[in-house]
Amino acid sequence: MNELDDAVEVTVTAHDETSAEIGLTGELSEDARRPLVRAMTDLMLSAPKLSRLTVDTRGVTFMNSAGMASLVQLQKMGQPRGIELTLVVQSTAVTKPLQLSGLWHRFTIDDRRTDTPDTVHEATHRRSDHT
Repeated sequence: MNELDDAVEVTVTAHDETSAEIGLTGELSEDARRPLVRAMTDLMLSAPKLSRLTVDTRGVTFMNSAGMASLVQLQKMGQPRGIELTLVVQSTAVTKPLQLSGLWHRFTIDDRRTDTPDTVHEATHRRSDHT
């Protein structure tokens, strides 16, 4: 049951030779793993000096454990090259699973939710809520 509406759309934008962004729209589930790994592999091959990667999840409407595992896999792929991965989050579809699983603290988070304070409470988070 793999409908087009449920698929994740992956877009890659290279900002310069050291930074890039992967944008995600749709459902972040098992179907997202292959396109995400392919995008990361292509980035690493085409940008040997890549040191900062932003994964923008603001367009994600659903995320399950397979989607979270895909994000961890991207982070692990970049670790040997020292690539810093930052997740841009905005909706509870992404923030809640990350918080409940404990992965919220594994990633550098750029929290764009409007209801969170701008103050920094944790070293790896631009904004953070402690609920």
